[in-house]
Amino acid sequence: MNAPADLRFDGRVAVVTGAGRGLGRAHALLLAERGAAVVVNDFGGSKEGVGSDHGPANDVVAEIVAAGGRAIADTSDIGVEANCHALVEAAVREFGRIDVVVNNAGISRWAAFPDADADNLERTLDVHLRGTWHTTRAAWPHFEAQGYGRVITTVSTGMLGLPNNLAYATAKGALLGFTRSLATSGAPKGILVNAIAPNAVTRPSETTDKPNIVTSSSMDAARVQAMETGLVSPMVALLAHESCPVNGEILVAGAKRFSRWFFGITPGWLADDAPTPEEVVEHWDEINDQDGYYVPTSLNDWAGRFMAHLA
Repeated sequence: MNAPADLRFDGRVAVVTGAGRGLGRAHALLLAERGAAVVVNDFGGSKEGVGSDHGPANDVVAEIVAAGGRAIADTSDIGVEANCHALVEAAVREFGRIDVVVNNAGISRWAAFPDADADNLERTLDVHLRGTWHTTRAAWPHFEAQGYGRVITTVSTGMLGLPNNLAYATAKGALLGFTRSLATSGAPKGILVNAIAPNAVTRPSETTDKPNIVTSSSMDAARVQAMETGLVSPMVALLAHESCPVNGEILVAGAKRFSRWFFGITPGWLADDAPTPEEVVEHWDEINDQDGYYVPTSLNDWAGRFMAHLA
């Protein structure tokens, strides 16, 4: 990718969920600074999703306006489908269009089996998965009509495996499937869908329920500064921009490092005849050998490679 001119968002309208604090606030401020009109959504609840407070969203809007930008607040709970549609309608009503949806809102209810009950799962899915689904779906017809749109989902390296992180990791894992699948249908319409996996100290990462995680209380000042939320936002801005060079990808950002997260598949072992369990054991090393792995771009790409011997 060639070095671009300044990435500007003049004339663009962005909705950022969970934008009253932390990562969402940093994303909203950067997009507004670069010229976007921003709808700042934040229910203002606790990191567990309890309670509400209109202050955070309104404070961010005031900060943007004071700096000469354009923004409005939306304090609805995106865990409710109707609120997601109202959020998008507010953007179109106030600013005339919608170009970007940054799905950032999230909660964290730490628990493992058997304490991770139905309520723990459902409330986590409401905000992370259903909120992303419904907000993006509400914006989609506008994207299709104008032949342009950018969607950013927020996933997490927490889904790689962490004790007491079950519902959160489950929701984030679902969003990977959402991102990859939606990207394939959006591309022909000028709509790009990508995921950001942030590495930053946020409210969900600040809890005594996570003894296996290094939090700001156990970090030195330099490390805390390196984990500031604003260090994630430059990648989000690129994914939200018209010059975004990727689709269906997962980008990791934070602590001044930016990287790509991908899924690789090994060439594996191809049986000559009907395989037996014993042969699977015999060829286990070959099945797991990472030499020559490939990164499929879609289900069809994987199927074509995996079934190539039948062509």
